[in-house]
Amino acid sequence: MRRVVLKEAAKRFPWMANVTLYGCLFAGGDLVHQLIAQKERMDWKHTRDVAIVAISFHGNFNYFWLRALERRFPGKSAGMVFRKLLLDQSFASPLATSVFYTGVSFLEGKEDIFEDWREKFFNTWKFLNFILMPLHMRTAFMGCCAFLWATFLCFSRQSGDGTAGVALAFVMDPRKTLEEIREARLTRKKEKTQREN
Repeated sequence: MRRVVLKEAAKRFPWMANVTLYGCLFAGGDLVHQLIAQKERMDWKHTRDVAIVAISFHGNFNYFWLRALERRFPGKSAGMVFRKLLLDQSFASPLATSVFYTGVSFLEGKEDIFEDWREKFFNTWKFLNFILMPLHMRTAFMGCCAFLWATFLCFSRQSGDGTAGVALAFVMDPRKTLEEIREARLTRKKEKTQREN
């Protein structure tokens, strides 16, 4: 019963349902990252900044972008899916990833808002979205993917080096990867302190 109500709400109010869910899931990715990575305290300001970027840009951009792609290239044939995938990966994904890195850096007041973007730019594929999801659920599906992606982005931005190897290690064993990074960071701090003294 509840699933039917949610499905009908998503059909009746698709923009609000999709953008809200996308933003919440994206911010949830940051919370999951923090719960795994930072045992001592939560950085609620960072989660707020991620949520602002996700709701103000990502959710809205993806909602309208996916509809524009479907209007221009309707259907699920191999040719149509390939066109949507090609456009999405060559235009939308780099733009969305760039906005994440620069947007959060801007909200944090960083002097060089492009630093993280230059160092950690990472691209994703959304192939299943175009094949399996009906149009009215594509943004919400991307929100679920964004939850996982935001967890990695927040990890990469705060803890990792943005490489595919670290991403794979993080997915396979997040706690072990974070412990190794934490130990490496402590070692670097100790070495730096010793050099300064």
